[in-house]
Amino acid sequence: MATANHSRSNSFPSQSHPIIESVEDHLCRLRADSESTSVCVKLASLRNLHEGINDLIQMPSVQQTLCQGNWINELLEGSLKLVDLCAISREIVSMTKESVQDLESSIRRNKAETATSSDISAYVASRKQIAKMVNKSIKSLKSFNHKSTTDNELWTMMKEAESHDLSVLKSVLILLSGENEKSSKTSWSLLSKFTTQNSRVYSESVAEDLSSLNIQKSTKNMDCKNMLKQLKSSEMTIQEIEQGLEALFRSLIKTRVSLLNVLSH
Repeated sequence: MATANHSRSNSFPSQSHPIIESVEDHLCRLRADSESTSVCVKLASLRNLHEGINDLIQMPSVQQTLCQGNWINELLEGSLKLVDLCAISREIVSMTKESVQDLESSIRRNKAETATSSDISAYVASRKQIAKMVNKSIKSLKSFNHKSTTDNELWTMMKEAESHDLSVLKSVLILLSGENEKSSKTSWSLLSKFTTQNSRVYSESVAEDLSSLNIQKSTKNMDCKNMLKQLKSSEMTIQEIEQGLEALFRSLIKTRVSLLNVLSH
């Protein structure tokens, strides 16, 4: 984070302002989160962060600062990409939950003995489609501009928030694909400029729950009772992620509307 000797706009309020302190506090918590912190907790942290950012944007001095140069347009471009990424993540969550519920129903119809071959095939096909959507979404992250064009404190704060948004949404996508930390081979350099240690926004415990989503097409030697238990556990985790994404999506929309209002004034 920018230090006191960095240049700042004269219109930018003192860092002792309670709203700025609140945003800084939320950013510090996100930086300090460990790998064991669940993704759902991180989604809630992002929602709280954006509530503070929306309060920040309402301040006249902040609006004046944002209108300098091309900052507001760059932030709007980033916010649109975040909204789109979150919307795609919600779609993938919905597809994942539906496919899990369909497979659960198939197993129950057969008194927890097995699922029909056609239902297994449909589930595997759905998982492959989800994996393709996840890969495409992660590749699209390369289009984000992560470079800060200034050391202004407000700009640095907004870009760090954007980086946390990206990293958490990326980790959600990886979890939904059923990958684990080792197999994903994900680079987490995005936050390196904001943290003393390149902490991954990842939850190993949640990954373990969702790794059971990827099953083989063959039904031979399948322990359907155990699979049903794993699917139910995964469904509960997916439900939590879905709720977290819904809340974050609303917060991202609110932030974008606030930025658009600044531009229109």
